[in-house]
Amino acid sequence: MNRLLSAVAAAAVAAAGAALPGGPAAHAAGYPDKPVTMIVPFVPGGSSDITARSVTPALTKLLGQTFVVENKPGANSAIGAQALARATPDGYTMMVGSIGTFAINEALYKTLSYNPSKDFEYLTQAVRNPNVLVAAPNFPAATVAELVDYARKNPGKVSYASSGTGSSDHLSAVLFRQRTQSTGVDVPYRGGGAAIADLIGGQVNVSFQNLGAVQTHIKAGKLKALAITGEARAADLPGVPTLAEAGIEDMVVYSWQGFAVPKGTPAPVVQQLSKALQASLREPQTEKTLQGLGFEVVANTPQQFSAFQQAEVKRWKDVIKQAGIQLE
Repeated sequence: MNRLLSAVAAAAVAAAGAALPGGPAAHAAGYPDKPVTMIVPFVPGGSSDITARSVTPALTKLLGQTFVVENKPGANSAIGAQALARATPDGYTMMVGSIGTFAINEALYKTLSYNPSKDFEYLTQAVRNPNVLVAAPNFPAATVAELVDYARKNPGKVSYASSGTGSSDHLSAVLFRQRTQSTGVDVPYRGGGAAIADLIGGQVNVSFQNLGAVQTHIKAGKLKALAITGEARAADLPGVPTLAEAGIEDMVVYSWQGFAVPKGTPAPVVQQLSKALQASLREPQTEKTLQGLGFEVVANTPQQFSAFQQAEVKRWKDVIKQAGIQLE
């Protein structure tokens, strides 16, 4: 992974100078004139961490200052998010967060130490990737229709593995059961690796797992892929239909990462950071490498990301409320 991140960094730096008009000198009102801290509210090696480290070299080149990644894991990303919310809104502290950090947590927790809808200025949605509905090799269903039929004939018997309560894979399963009017049992694990291991071993039946995490297992025949939660079929799994193609409407789900700064950060700084991030993400080799990890680069504007974030909050609030899920 370190060699991979180094390759991403080198590629980003190589093209960064030309990515913004004027190169490193083209920044707003002298910003930045000192290093910038980039919080990752998770442990090293995860999607948010990889996203952060893939763009920092290009940002350094574009804006003429060092961007330092600082991992602040804990409380399902709330510790890092709270640190960002309390930081001085001057553009010198930013964060890479996930769908959980910026959308799901707002509805999931009874009390939360930060407010995703009020505490941040959103810079850009960086990347996204769909989940895959996969089944254990010994599970009788091999299609979505067969799964729904089995679940309806065996109410409460189908076990859905997830990486934890409130994760995108858990809530994808909840939404799926709501859309299909079927039932099942949620089996949360401490992370996706353990869930996938038990799924391969047949201890649980099905799961909505991140594409990048299960792709090799699907190709090796260790898991059965029933459907993709994206808008279109995955290029690496062209034979696997989308849920819409399988007859399940309004079930497009992506796991995603995005960048934010504290609320009140000056608009010129927000725009400057957003443009630099978009250029860094769109650098051809960086985009190619991220795609190789299963990510689709989004790199949208602050306005687009803010609108998307609010839509995601509303969507998952509705799903969570209907399911009666809440954590302390």
